[in-house]
Amino acid sequence: MKQFLVTTPLVDYQHSEIQSLIEAKNWRQLNALSAAEQIYNFVKDDIEFGYSETDTLTASQVLKQGYGQCNTKGTLLVALLRACDIPTRVHGFEIANDLKQGLIPTQLTWFAPKSIIHSWVEVYLEERWVELEGYIIDDGYLKQIQQRFSMAKNFTGFGISTLCLQQPNNRFSLNGAYIQKQSITRDLGVFTNPDTLYQQHKNLTGIKQWLYAHCLRYWINLRVKRVRAGRFN
Repeated sequence: MKQFLVTTPLVDYQHSEIQSLIEAKNWRQLNALSAAEQIYNFVKDDIEFGYSETDTLTASQVLKQGYGQCNTKGTLLVALLRACDIPTRVHGFEIANDLKQGLIPTQLTWFAPKSIIHSWVEVYLEERWVELEGYIIDDGYLKQIQQRFSMAKNFTGFGISTLCLQQPNNRFSLNGAYIQKQSITRDLGVFTNPDTLYQQHKNLTGIKQWLYAHCLRYWINLRVKRVRAGRFN
């Protein structure tokens, strides 16, 4: 299991701010299951859903920014768990871009690839790997979507893809936790570290990556903030 506990350039859990957070939360004093649940909930709700400039942010950068999407929040989750001696790995996928309906203007759908790189974190607990994906969407944001689409069941859009919007399977559980799983289109396999996944698979490159990082994502994040505040128009 040593390979699932190491630091990497992205999983920089020896960074002082990550170490200070762990000490303040007393996560190392808990058993593995309790620590994993508390860390999962911290990443889910204290690190809000929002779009990072790139998938290759370090864990300490994600913590400092205080927001992220599947890939960047996942890197932070890996770092915090490994820092508490809990083995983790990353499972990569491609996911349909219909997930972003409601967040990206229709006239800009040409900009985004038809499928995007997605990941969840797998944690070794009680002698088995547990799939965790539900940390992507914070409860404050989710509740606004639930209120706005109160009659929806099988729901895809606004960064969510779930069979049951009102009771999504996003709570920490040894049976897994998910919030975007229904839009997965292709399995890319399991990776020991997020660094390897993002070296092999990229969402955008060149001018499109620059435009996304410096222009489009700011518009999307403003949209996310409006939705979190209950404003959908």
